[in-house]
Amino acid sequence: MIKLNNVTKYYPSNLGKQYILKNLSFSIPQNHNIAILGANGAGKSTLFRLLAGSEYPNKGQITTNLSISWPVALATGIHAKMTGRENTRFIARVNGVANIDAYEKKVKEFAELGVKYDLPVQTYSSGMRAKLAFACCIAIDFDVYLIDEATSVGDPKFKRKAKNALLQKSKSASVIMVSHDLKEIREFCDSAIIMYKGKLEFCNDLEIAIEKYQAL
Repeated sequence: MIKLNNVTKYYPSNLGKQYILKNLSFSIPQNHNIAILGANGAGKSTLFRLLAGSEYPNKGQITTNLSISWPVALATGIHAKMTGRENTRFIARVNGVANIDAYEKKVKEFAELGVKYDLPVQTYSSGMRAKLAFACCIAIDFDVYLIDEATSVGDPKFKRKAKNALLQKSKSASVIMVSHDLKEIREFCDSAIIMYKGKLEFCNDLEIAIEKYQAL
């Protein structure tokens, strides 16, 4: 379970503090594939970044006993001056991967970078960098995968491959997804968290959640 304990998140502005969440306590249940739904400006992306640890609350804390991935489609933790192979082994060590050689082989095969796997990432196109980041993430067995438009990575063939890999992961692990594509949400998720006016509501039935979201 992921718990938000008295979490406050705001951003400064010329009009004062703009609160996204204020003194919010909420538990995100385990063993669900959850979509984060809400109108534009509701704070979906902010909540997602808080769960990913790429931003921190101004007050309160988020606690969990689960291993959570970085956002799957983002090149988080990829170092431009290191090669694809060096990045892979570095990420493996940081995440406590037991068999680094096997992990490296899995990433190389999935990323489909060929000889460029041994070139510095700064020579990669944005698509190649995204492929490497995706492969590094999907090759680790996390309890929860954070998915943010993840199936937009790479060319059409790689997109299909990425989508199938994530669907397989969603059968044995949980996913938390932010997406504007309801078709994609229906493929991955069985439930949802609706964000509205700084409040969170968990809905166990995805279709009911979508109805509520569309009525906002």
